[in-house]
Amino acid sequence: MDIEIIAVGGYNEVGRNMTAVRCGKEIVIFDMGLRLDQVMIHEDADIENMHSLDLIEMKAIPDDTIMNAVEGSVKAIVCSHGHLDHIGAIPKLAHRYNAPIISTPYTTELIRQQIAGEQKFGVNNKLFALKAGQRYTISPHLTLEFVRAQHSIIDTVFPVLHTPRGAVVYANDFKLDRTPVLGEPPDFARLRQIGKEGVIALITESVNIADKGRCPSERVARDLVRDTITSYEDDKSAIFVSTFSSHISRVKTIAECAHEIGRKPVLLGRSMERYSSAAEQLKLVGFPESLSMFGNRRTVDRTLRRIMKTGKDKFLPIVTGHQGETGAILTRIVMGDTPYKLEKGDKVLFSAKVIPNPMNYGQRYLVEARAKMAGVRIFDELHVSGHAYKEDHYEFLHLLNPQHVIPSHGDVGMTGEYAKFAEEIGYTLGNDLHLMRNGKSILIK
Repeated sequence: MDIEIIAVGGYNEVGRNMTAVRCGKEIVIFDMGLRLDQVMIHEDADIENMHSLDLIEMKAIPDDTIMNAVEGSVKAIVCSHGHLDHIGAIPKLAHRYNAPIISTPYTTELIRQQIAGEQKFGVNNKLFALKAGQRYTISPHLTLEFVRAQHSIIDTVFPVLHTPRGAVVYANDFKLDRTPVLGEPPDFARLRQIGKEGVIALITESVNIADKGRCPSERVARDLVRDTITSYEDDKSAIFVSTFSSHISRVKTIAECAHEIGRKPVLLGRSMERYSSAAEQLKLVGFPESLSMFGNRRTVDRTLRRIMKTGKDKFLPIVTGHQGETGAILTRIVMGDTPYKLEKGDKVLFSAKVIPNPMNYGQRYLVEARAKMAGVRIFDELHVSGHAYKEDHYEFLHLLNPQHVIPSHGDVGMTGEYAKFAEEIGYTLGNDLHLMRNGKSILIK
């Protein structure tokens, strides 16, 4: 059986991830992601109403027109987790394929919401929720298995495609967190077993390959957040915390710390409400009973007015806006666009890193500068990454012992760095190690 790996998106950049694996005449697509910074550059981009071809032109979603030249039929679309750079293009592209969309329960719920908001295309693909540890028979020759992983969003898995020639493992994105705040550690025993059974190809992220050592556990971030928040137990000033809306473990930590110091945790922002309420409904997280959440702009402003009136020391708002995004809650507060007035001694905690692109750096700088002008105290870097570092990748390769390695999810600097690392271990570029670019494919011999 021929096995061909087709790099559709995410091999020239971080974002818009999409990889197709052709086994004989059957094709399985992994991920259909959005590249967020490309959308932000076009500020008036109302994605829900845009045509896929325009978004492809903008380099915001994968250019899947190359799939027209691939012989065979798509049997499944598989998503590894619920971040937008992995599921954000589903409303624009999935309807072109007569195939079910398979993902974990939480990811499936986020995909359902994405499809519901779509204005341009009708996406009628069957959604199938598969839990970590379960299998799905795609065809007599192909079986999909979900192996438990950890990342900065809950319910992340390593999708493993079992073929007659061995397993194809798709590892975008992961960290080897042995002490996670939510969920269980990655299933090392199963990964080791799959490695023994035989892995023909590993497609793996390369985002943090340049970082030495191991990626710190989410417990480390929990301690950083707790140390900062609890040291202001008797403080009367405001404490605002901004983090990734999708980072449910972190949101839970912040809410628990607020509860600990006698403040009511309040989630503010549409995405905050969306991700957390979905996680709560699926019983994947338990928040303190005192927590409330508001997404609607008018309700958010009403809540901020109430906080000013009742007393800032009674609440701890957890808000969107850590990248300085226009229209996000923190940005609006800092720019004086809400009933809340920042005062000297108020504190803003960033439990997130700036996603490295010039626009984010500029916007975040502006938000911090404006906040400091009002006498606000800034705390940043209360964060750990959700992506594997070099030694994690070393362990991962030794667990799986793949015959072929394809670094993905990164620009040429990242995938090139991974290639350098893999060569040190004994792989050979062009032989069993393959550097790919969007639109290219490789036949696994």
